[in-house]
Amino acid sequence: MMKPKRFSPLGATCTVLTVIVALVWLFPIYWIAATSLKSETQTIALPPSLVPSPPTLESFIYVIQNSPIFRWYLNTVIVAGVVTFLSILFALMCSYALSRLEFKGKPVIYALLLVGFMLPFSTMAIPLFMLMNKLHFVNSYAGLILPQIATPLSVIVFKQFFDAVPGDFRHAAVIDGAGEFRILFRIYVPLNWSIIWAMSIVTFIGTWNNFFWPFIITSSTPMLTIPVGMTQVQSAYGIAFAKTSAIAVMASIPTAVAYLLFQKRVTQGVMAAAGIKG
Repeated sequence: MMKPKRFSPLGATCTVLTVIVALVWLFPIYWIAATSLKSETQTIALPPSLVPSPPTLESFIYVIQNSPIFRWYLNTVIVAGVVTFLSILFALMCSYALSRLEFKGKPVIYALLLVGFMLPFSTMAIPLFMLMNKLHFVNSYAGLILPQIATPLSVIVFKQFFDAVPGDFRHAAVIDGAGEFRILFRIYVPLNWSIIWAMSIVTFIGTWNNFFWPFIITSSTPMLTIPVGMTQVQSAYGIAFAKTSAIAVMASIPTAVAYLLFQKRVTQGVMAAAGIKG
């Protein structure tokens, strides 16, 4: 017979605090969703109503009919997909070289990667924009994609996992005549599929939600991504709260679905990144 669990004041306090934090975090999400189902008149009514009455889809219809949202979706999918594929591919090759190959300047390169990891992206925005402008990549997919490919975090994470792979695997493959690319993609990648998938999903979501760089590099409406396009949905009277909330909901659906489908992978990637930062 199982003994009844004793009441723990500390456990009860932690549970209550967890519920409070969860409600505080969820309320803005609920508020945006509820606002998107209101009319513009309801959004400025006092006192504000927590529940749209009656709910309406007019804001979603307006966004679809009066903005190139599907083009923005396409831009975001292309940019996020290409950035994820290329950044992970280059990170795998770079981390393998830093982990298993010996060459001059290796410590310097790794130190520069650490410096790049610690520097916020905003500090490099001006020189990157000047470079993209000289290459005539402003308002283009190349300008959106290229600066986001370099991801020091992925290199550092992959290097740590490659360091944990026994060196005998590589030595045996070298004796069999395998080249470095074959060793990487036939041995090291299969042994680390879990963290590769995790970092890929985290990279995709981060690129999808990126506002800062697309906002700087694009000024043409058809080249905007979803996060930047949200700022373009206004009315003749200024900010349209319901319409802005509607496009925010539409913009968040893909990342929300990705998180729900790959929650364990996302958590693993975040924990790996947190371990590096720690």
